[in-house]
Amino acid sequence: MELSSSFASLVSDNISFSSAISPFPLQSSLKTLKLTKPTSQNLRILAVAVEPQQDLPHNSPQKLLKELAERKKVTSPKKKVPPKKFILRPPLDDKKLVDRFLKSPQLSLKSFPLLSSCLPPSRLNNADQTWIDEYLLEAKQALGYSLEPSDQLGDDNPAKHFDTLLYLAFQHPFCERNKARHVRAGHSRLCFLGQFVLELAFCEFFLQRYPRESPAPMRERVFGLIGRRNLPKWIKAASLQNLIFPFDEMDRLIRKEREPPVKSVFWALFGAIYLCFGFPEVYRVLFEVFGMDPEDKECQPKLRRQLEDVDYVSVEFEGNKLTWQDVAAYKPPEDALFAQPRLFRACVPPGMHRFRGNLWDFDSRPQVMQTLGYPLVVQDRIPEITEARNIELGLGLQVALSCVLY
Repeated sequence: MELSSSFASLVSDNISFSSAISPFPLQSSLKTLKLTKPTSQNLRILAVAVEPQQDLPHNSPQKLLKELAERKKVTSPKKKVPPKKFILRPPLDDKKLVDRFLKSPQLSLKSFPLLSSCLPPSRLNNADQTWIDEYLLEAKQALGYSLEPSDQLGDDNPAKHFDTLLYLAFQHPFCERNKARHVRAGHSRLCFLGQFVLELAFCEFFLQRYPRESPAPMRERVFGLIGRRNLPKWIKAASLQNLIFPFDEMDRLIRKEREPPVKSVFWALFGAIYLCFGFPEVYRVLFEVFGMDPEDKECQPKLRRQLEDVDYVSVEFEGNKLTWQDVAAYKPPEDALFAQPRLFRACVPPGMHRFRGNLWDFDSRPQVMQTLGYPLVVQDRIPEITEARNIELGLGLQVALSCVLY
């Protein structure tokens, strides 16, 4: 009894149960101790989670696939290889570089600089020759040219390179052969040149055919003939669609697949024709081979309310609509004032002479001609011809600057 009473007094002296202390920390510590204590049941569960691996046969496909997957994980990922055009190559030695320049078709031609700039920078290879052997005769026959090889002509004849340019004209950017650098460069230059050749050809033709018409109706006539939507019709009329689409039927293609290749070939074709034969042959192919008609209903301009031009026109234009043969076969006389006298007269009619001696003629014309470097020093056999040319030049400058003055 004395021992129990002394133990009770000892416990009461060391431990005090205050109301301010919450019993929850004591409980949380007890729970923590209880969870951290390992049990045999937990160890048994971990052992059951791992399944034993079964040995597969040596030639089993599953085992080979697993080994392949492990090898892929071990190997490092593939690095991105830069495109070939960004890979630096060692420069060519002098001998190879000189040999490449000497064999270039562009440098081999010295008498026709514009034509040489449209030739391929390197010689045609076997793949190019295969296309030429298979399709070139068909193209030349459709356009009305001789089937003999053009390289048999003399060096002073630009038509000697017609076969090469004709081949490049049909290699549009959407075909397989255009991926070659020398083909792509030649076709793009022909296409660029042919676009403006067509515009200049129709500009000269309509200015002389309709001397009293304003530029807006003439633009509509040009668009009605060589607009992008109408080009497939002309290609089909000349039976050239199989050379542009050798594996497809052109009529079944949608517009975005049909019109861009046709436009590219059409422009490049006339670039090649102009370089080899000039503008007369351009007119022949346009109006004979493709069958274009300037009086067709589809290319007529819309009706406008405008005052009739009562000014005088040249005698060559009065009551006469020039044909494409008249424009193509025209040769200026030897004593003409200008290089293109009929075209100049279509833009500056004879009625402009009534404006001679006005205020602009005295105040502005000398300054404009001095700024442009006119009059040029030209020695004609008759002094009156030089004076007449300078007068016509002043009237033409007055027409050109009339939009600024008025």
